[in-house]
Amino acid sequence: MKKDLLTLEDIKRSEIFKVLDLTEKLKKKPIGNQLHGKVFCLFFEKASTRTRISFASGIQQLNGKVVFLDKKTSQLSRGETIEDTVKVLERYVDAIIARVFSHETLETMSKTTDIPIINALSDLTHPCQILSDLFTIKERFNELKGLKLAYVGDGNNVCNSLLLGCSKVGIDISVGCPKEFQPNTDIIHRAIDYTKISKSDVEITDDPIKAVKDANIIYNDTFVSMGDEEEKEKRMKAFLPKYQVNRKLLNLAAPDVVYMHCLPAHRGEEVTYDVIDGPKSIVIDQAENRLHVQKGLLVKMMGKK
Repeated sequence: MKKDLLTLEDIKRSEIFKVLDLTEKLKKKPIGNQLHGKVFCLFFEKASTRTRISFASGIQQLNGKVVFLDKKTSQLSRGETIEDTVKVLERYVDAIIARVFSHETLETMSKTTDIPIINALSDLTHPCQILSDLFTIKERFNELKGLKLAYVGDGNNVCNSLLLGCSKVGIDISVGCPKEFQPNTDIIHRAIDYTKISKSDVEITDDPIKAVKDANIIYNDTFVSMGDEEEKEKRMKAFLPKYQVNRKLLNLAAPDVVYMHCLPAHRGEEVTYDVIDGPKSIVIDQAENRLHVQKGLLVKMMGKK
């Protein structure tokens, strides 16, 4: 693998499957020494529940060590550059797992240091989330190739990474979102390129009904991501009620459809209570698998297999 994981373009198709296979083993045997002697810095500019705790717990379960750093309580809040911070951190730790507002921050970190930088969420992509989503889908359906995932709502960082991940492993993906909130154009083109290898399909539409037709998975995320709060009124007008995942929309998908959401969810906005809390929802399994997949990823990148 490449030194860093900034987007899913940094991990080859074959490596994704190796991470998923390793994850299956680690889920069955969660305690080990694969990260013994390794120290990881969790650097978070944004709030986090699942990402922070799953990484911290997973590292400790494999006998690694964790230190936390946030912008408010570090010298970054007093004007120190990210370059100086990272140059010092590389003398203290073996890798930096970073959740940032701007993807450019990750790119600067990557250029500044020789230790691995792992994207724990940026405004552009969320690769670790989607790796765990792929594992959850495989766990549920026993396969990836030939399935269809429909993403409904905001074409945000999660949507961008789903496009890359699904197109790499052979899942058909249909994105239904308003034209003004479509996913990143360059990423759409890259995903289409990957489908030439995986023989899957990418579809971008503004019709959620078309998107969910025959879908095995319906996936969505909050309509107002961190950093977009000032656009809340505009976004709610654009997304509601057309792009809400409700029972009516769910019933238009394949009979075996499951519902996924990366959480946190806003019930009554992007999804209704009866869907996210209903029998088709696998969001808690999805959240649990963040722990297992991130362990598999870290072991694959820098640990002992």
